[in-house]
Amino acid sequence: MELRQRALQVLCLADPEQKAADALALQALAATLSIAEPPPAAPAEAGALPGHPERPLLLRHTEVARRSPATAEGRAVLIHAIAHIEFNAINLALDAVWRFDGMPRAYYLDWLRVAAEEAQHFRLLRDHLRLQGHDYGDFPAHQGLWTMCEKTQHDIVARMALVPRTMEARGLDATPQIQRKLRQVGTADALAAADILDTILHDEVGHVAIGNHWYRWLCAQRGLDPEALYAQLVRQYEAPRLKPPFNEAARRSAGFTEAEMLWLQQG
Repeated sequence: MELRQRALQVLCLADPEQKAADALALQALAATLSIAEPPPAAPAEAGALPGHPERPLLLRHTEVARRSPATAEGRAVLIHAIAHIEFNAINLALDAVWRFDGMPRAYYLDWLRVAAEEAQHFRLLRDHLRLQGHDYGDFPAHQGLWTMCEKTQHDIVARMALVPRTMEARGLDATPQIQRKLRQVGTADALAAADILDTILHDEVGHVAIGNHWYRWLCAQRGLDPEALYAQLVRQYEAPRLKPPFNEAARRSAGFTEAEMLWLQQG
């Protein structure tokens, strides 16, 4: 079995549980898999990438209502939104595996590991939702993460710059704030959700670090200045300019430089 073809097949799966299970199974086989060049052919049918279920209803990010975590339903909506991010993150990692050619074997294994860890996160959150009488798909969601994935599909440098180290890095900043709100609520389900986010935050530092590593590796290979290029790519692809507060400790652990932290703070 060849890794990139199989990653594409898992990316096309619509059933969330099947996608998560197959991402984990694929990662378990990683050491035994060959890595082909050129990349496998994308499926011809429209809308095949990524595979996603009929529910949740997908809206624009401005149309998705926010609710207070002070209520049980508000907490369910919040956890559902994070579960959808993690589901999308499985797709993002699998897309990075199958789409981009000519990278070292370590690159493909890194992103396969990310896909598996995102699958674990999705399962943790879905199980939590089910304990509260809900399930994935019960509330509307948006596709902000995948939109940036589509924008950068022809440029691996832009993909590494703007998906893991921009869009996903926002989670490093947002997660501690969400945890504080949940712990202030103090109910058993809120505290359990905050504990799940501990696991996710720990792993996401590693995912952003992988994005940082391969972005800088690509820049070094091409003789590019990673810090100057990043600002250019943000403008070119209309990536969101991130706003404080920033989780500076997590970002430094993920490999952001002092110059990059200063650039963020200058917003």
